[in-house]
Amino acid sequence: MFRLTIAAALLASAAPAFAETYKISPGDGAQERLQEALIMAEPGDEIVLEAGRYLLSDGLSLDVDGVTVRGAGMDGTVLDFTEQQGAGEGLFVTSDDVILRDFALENPKGDGIKSKGADNIVYYRIRVTWTRGPHPENGAYGIYPVESTGVLIDGAKVTGASDAGIYVGQSNRITVRNSIAEANVAGIEIENSRNALVEHNIATRNTGGILVFDLPNLPVMGGGNVVVANNLVVANDTPNFAPPGNIVAGVRRGTGIMVMANDNVLIENNILSRNPTAPVMVIAYTQPYDDERYNPLPREVVVGPNTYDGGGYDPQLDGAEMLLAAFGGELPPVLWDGLGSLSAVEGTAGWTLNLPEAGKGLGGAQPGPMSVGAPQAGFNREGIGAPAELDARLGG
Repeated sequence: MFRLTIAAALLASAAPAFAETYKISPGDGAQERLQEALIMAEPGDEIVLEAGRYLLSDGLSLDVDGVTVRGAGMDGTVLDFTEQQGAGEGLFVTSDDVILRDFALENPKGDGIKSKGADNIVYYRIRVTWTRGPHPENGAYGIYPVESTGVLIDGAKVTGASDAGIYVGQSNRITVRNSIAEANVAGIEIENSRNALVEHNIATRNTGGILVFDLPNLPVMGGGNVVVANNLVVANDTPNFAPPGNIVAGVRRGTGIMVMANDNVLIENNILSRNPTAPVMVIAYTQPYDDERYNPLPREVVVGPNTYDGGGYDPQLDGAEMLLAAFGGELPPVLWDGLGSLSAVEGTAGWTLNLPEAGKGLGGAQPGPMSVGAPQAGFNREGIGAPAELDARLGG
């Protein structure tokens, strides 16, 4: 009995003994009261944002582990950054085991919510909106976790980002699900990350719906082990409004799902409709680079069964008229540049550029029907997705 009592005491000491709740209401002084709570909170505390519109003039930051920031719903609690003076994020998080849930940010001058080095972070029912719609001066990213292990994004909605609505970069063990990305340049982007699951999302009216990229010269390299499944990717036809020089400025209007220079990616059971350039695009990185760690080719990309409806009818590609004529007025749904390795289930219609090597432009392209082998083995999903314990932390 004595040993059990000691064990119980030790377990109790591992959790906050007196977790505190900070209730913040909109109105005069909301900026100062909210930032003070974010500074004063201790692990296990909860900051509750009551319903209403918070008129904020500067960005917010959180660097305390184990804090929950909870609003009254993505349409009930709105952090309004329209009059933000700086150009930074609406909210910047650098601590672990944080839950952000049930509130919205509107019109941040920079990114919506950025978390950096924040492990086991949860974004739940978060909305980020630039209310003027697509515009190159909107912030780059809506939801932006980077350099993290353990990321769960669930039930989010982002509209108007000039780079990516939902972006996860240089991270591991990721789930993005049940979310809506609308009218961004890139709807959802997984970049230089491993073990990511992107499922049950809606990507619509973006320039490109869902992008899986690997880029050179970043601190974390070697993205791969990504599953893109059971998403609705429809009518991604917004003209590209990214600022010049941005990597996504090269994404063609009408791209559904795009894989570039990534390794071991599965695309299956998605509904792809009315993506006028290509429902699915698999390509190599085309720009010069000096990073010896980098492989510019897509490798072991698997196109499983998907539903295709109305894609490739208005491709934003050089020689589009000749291509359309050659393929009978509409391009097949899968576009591959011919580099790296790709397999597809039987019956998948596609076409290829048959490029001789990466980075040499389209001068040597020899477009023709795609002929690739079927997947040879089942896709290994072990370790893909956010750790299960992040689900358990959501509660009600």
